Amino acid sequence: MTAIGLDGVVAAETLMSLVDGQNGRLVIRGRELADLVAEDGFEGAAALLWQAVSDPAPTRAAVAAGLGAARVAAWALVPRFLAAARGKAPIDALMLGATLLDDAGDSPAEWRLTAALAVFLPALLRDRDGLGPVAPDAALGHAADILRMIRGAEATAAEVAGLDAYITTVIDHGLNASTFAARVIASTQAGLVAAVAGGIGALKGPLHGGAPGPVLDMLDAVGTPGNATAWLAAALDRGERLMGFGHRIYRVRDPRADMLKAAVRRLDAKAGRIALAEAVEGAALALLADRYRNRRLETNVEFYTALLLDALGLPRDTFTAMFAVGRVAGWTAHALEQVRGGRLIRPESRYVGPLAA
Repeated sequence: MTAIGLDGVVAAETLMSLVDGQNGRLVIRGRELADLVAEDGFEGAAALLWQAVSDPAPTRAAVAAGLGAARVAAWALVPRFLAAARGKAPIDALMLGATLLDDAGDSPAEWRLTAALAVFLPALLRDRDGLGPVAPDAALGHAADILRMIRGAEATAAEVAGLDAYITTVIDHGLNASTFAARVIASTQAGLVAAVAGGIGALKGPLHGGAPGPVLDMLDAVGTPGNATAWLAAALDRGERLMGFGHRIYRVRDPRADMLKAAVRRLDAKAGRIALAEAVEGAALALLADRYRNRRLETNVEFYTALLLDALGLPRDTFTAMFAVGRVAGWTAHALEQVRGGRLIRPESRYVGPLAA
């Protein structure tokens, strides 16, 4: 029997991550997500992924230094990037920006792609606000430099920790749509630049990476904690989806939601928004449990992604682009792993159309 949508089909063996949907676990290169966020951070997580596909295997210190140097090198591409990207949605701009790089270079392409997206997005945000882009600082950590390039001033330690928790949490997640797209492209030997551009294109879709922004639209519409149950019930009655709930893989709570909820709680400036979000979350889970008794729908990563990135001052139309800034390290690791396997991904389809007479 054909598996429509490839559900249950194993398309690759990977050293990168385990997504355990039945038990709500995400393990990346042998590290539980909570430990990875608390102890390794983005540079450490990227190093773990790239160690599986690089010879010699890079250390965390080497990756941190390499990303810093690559951000500085990417700065030279900013004028060309902005000239081409003005007027485009942030996610489309990043897809274009990836194609400005070459696969060959003085440092690994995976480092240069990861660094370039982190430089291009802040430059685009400042440019559309009528501000000059801010040059990267190789001495800073990846998350700290991203926030500094967006704001033109250094962020607080709590804000840096919040963004680092986010880009670490989303760095890899099994064979999701964008990672699968990147692996398919890499399997043709098209190179990492093409694989990353394809991953960004897949991430753009609202069924994959394009949903966090609408979570804030929902919270705005609910307005107050006391209005949560009535508003959500009316939305369900209209057949609408509650944004930030349910996941294709997880049958229990998405473990990434807990990581980001903890990060949001550490940002005191948005305490009122947290109270509203928690009221909406509680009401939504109760309503969904009552109406869908044979299907467990829990909070997913998008719900607290929206709260965290909003608390960090990012416009909601940039949320998917920031997702790409974190996920690019995972895309490149998977693409390199696919190339090492050396086999073209070429599934079959089952024809259901008319036959010739």
